[in-house]
Amino acid sequence: MLVGRKEEQKVLREAYEDDRSHFIALYGRRRVGKTFLVRETLGDKFVFSHAGLANADFRQQLASFRESLQEAGLESDTVPKNWMEAFSLLKQLIKTSKKKRKVIFIDELSWMDTRKCDLLTAVESFWNGWASARKDIIFIVCASATSWMLNKVIHNKGGLYNRLTDQIALEPFNLHECEEFLLSKKILMDRHDILEGYMIMGGVPFYWEYLKKGKSLAQNIDLMFFSKHAPLKNEFDYLYASLFRNPEDYIKIVTALASKKAGMSRNELSETTGISNTGTFSKKIEELEKCGFIRIYHEYGKKTRNMTIQLIDNFTLFYFSFLSKGISDPHYWTNNIGTSERKTWTGLAFERVCLEHLPQILSGLGISGVSTDACTWHCKEDMEKGVNGSQVDLMIVRKDRVVNLCEMKYSDSDYAISKAYDEILRHKVSDFMILSGTRYAVHLTLVTTYGLKNNLYSGRIQSVITAADLFEG
Repeated sequence: MLVGRKEEQKVLREAYEDDRSHFIALYGRRRVGKTFLVRETLGDKFVFSHAGLANADFRQQLASFRESLQEAGLESDTVPKNWMEAFSLLKQLIKTSKKKRKVIFIDELSWMDTRKCDLLTAVESFWNGWASARKDIIFIVCASATSWMLNKVIHNKGGLYNRLTDQIALEPFNLHECEEFLLSKKILMDRHDILEGYMIMGGVPFYWEYLKKGKSLAQNIDLMFFSKHAPLKNEFDYLYASLFRNPEDYIKIVTALASKKAGMSRNELSETTGISNTGTFSKKIEELEKCGFIRIYHEYGKKTRNMTIQLIDNFTLFYFSFLSKGISDPHYWTNNIGTSERKTWTGLAFERVCLEHLPQILSGLGISGVSTDACTWHCKEDMEKGVNGSQVDLMIVRKDRVVNLCEMKYSDSDYAISKAYDEILRHKVSDFMILSGTRYAVHLTLVTTYGLKNNLYSGRIQSVITAADLFEG
């Protein structure tokens, strides 16, 4: 059963129902459900489908393509010598099809692009010289290697330039979709556990597939990541290797970002990783952002060139917090509930989940239709100006002349503001108003799991967003 993906299905179905040919590029991180989306939406309409082989050479790729052609009904024993011949055979197969619309699906196209082969030339010839002139072809190419897809297909500077009719960047599930997914699997889990699961796995459907009925979340996490034969114990290495052909620099970047909660400037990141601050570095950052591993944001009042880069991928954060340490306890997650290490991670991970659900926060505030700018802000102590020094991880600047200073706090019950924290909040508002000189109204907003406990210090909070708001579709 396909959960969510309504807009993506709409693109595929409209292409199928159109009266012209379509060339569609589908990309997204490993395990996000790209192949499942296409097969569930158009699988019964395929004329031809093929998946590239991982770590196979040129001849093996061609032989596998020929086998797929034969399975699709091509009566030919010819082994193509190159990709031009292979796609010529594909044309022959298409010509014999009696289907009104011909869906051609090639999965993991990047794996087929071996060294010094003519794959992209053949794809270009197939589309530009033949398929685009017809009115009945839906040509879908897919790859997990997002960097390859962006560079070689979507931003192609050669014969495929501007040839795509549609492109789909498949995003991970949000909390609402994860809840729907579990219900479709008849797995009963309350929202507290779904939220914790999301802080660990993010919205990658493949990871959620491993959850077993009848076991607690902690037991499931142990089985998936910490047990002797845990299926996802080495997922970090596979993940980056599948997305990037030379993953070393990308891993250096996320490793550096994992060490600094608030993120780094481009120059600081370049210095920390030892990667030259060039156009190639920019491309690597762009690719990590496209894959959803990092976010790039600006600070209030600073020019856009002074952007900050922050690690936001839930699984990568979980890896650096726990899996990278080589933990040998097969029941680690169950045995360490409530430890200081877990609490530190929980607070940070919850903040990331909130940042990934900004549309839900805006909706909860009732400002979905208001033009907003989400940014961050911080200042250092300056006692001459009466400034104490503050850090705001999420600030929503609104066109209706309101600024929401958002505080994101994980709690197992209604969050209680203490006297000490109330003083911190007062300083944040005061620091911001002094240094920014804003004439906007400044509203303190609490984003927390359950709600705000009414006490002596709760009146300073103007609005509260709970996990229930984050679960909205």
